[in-house]
Amino acid sequence: MSVDAVFVQDGQWFTATDLALGPWAPGALHGGAPAALLVHAVGDAMGPDSPLRLARITYEFVRQVPMGPLAVEVTVVRPGRRVTLLDAVLRDGDGTEVTRARALLLIPAQLGDTGWEPPPFAAPEQAEPNDWNSPKNGRMFATDAMEIRFARGRFRQPGEAIAWFRLRHPLVAGHATAPLERVAAAGDFGNGIASTLSWDEHVFINPDLTLHVEREPVDEWVALESVMRAGPGSIAVAESVLWDRRGRIGRAVQSLLVGPR
Repeated sequence: MSVDAVFVQDGQWFTATDLALGPWAPGALHGGAPAALLVHAVGDAMGPDSPLRLARITYEFVRQVPMGPLAVEVTVVRPGRRVTLLDAVLRDGDGTEVTRARALLLIPAQLGDTGWEPPPFAAPEQAEPNDWNSPKNGRMFATDAMEIRFARGRFRQPGEAIAWFRLRHPLVAGHATAPLERVAAAGDFGNGIASTLSWDEHVFINPDLTLHVEREPVDEWVALESVMRAGPGSIAVAESVLWDRRGRIGRAVQSLLVGPR
């Protein structure tokens, strides 16, 4: 589907375009696309006038998310004026659960401006362009939905990395993309940019993702300062500090399933 948005909505259904595709399997979405869509659904469920803010969201990527129609269901687990828990479930056209998330929402702290330390690395305008060279037989999330610029490291360079991310297109056609949807879209890239393993020899897929959000980004750009730890007999983990131009905005953690490609 050649539409310049990641998803197209038709009533209760959301259909992914090729801008949502990931690197691991044909026809399967990149985790950042459903992650951002579930934040979109949580925002709709809370409404624009809610004083609560997303503090944490944990995703379980239960199955590969297909390009076909997807339905979102949001339920309130614990209502409250200061603390609320929501569950959001993404199902495919057959009603099979493909992604699940639990969102914690809190009243923000009523504090004065304590000051922010800007990120200790290059701004996106001074960073290096994305080095991912995918076969140009179609569009995908990491090369076409996202603009990625590296302040340190590269996709194809093993080790720690810092990269800026910006959605080039709307998440949902006809809707403005919310700041936290941008955070969720970027937050799933830590294992990709900071892999200590060869892309040609290994897969390192994250079945989960947890985002802690301290505040919303000030503009379209979100940076990940990422590191992966993987060793014999261990469960690999990727951790990222999230930044915007003003300073730190949160962190992301992924457990990784490592195997031969």
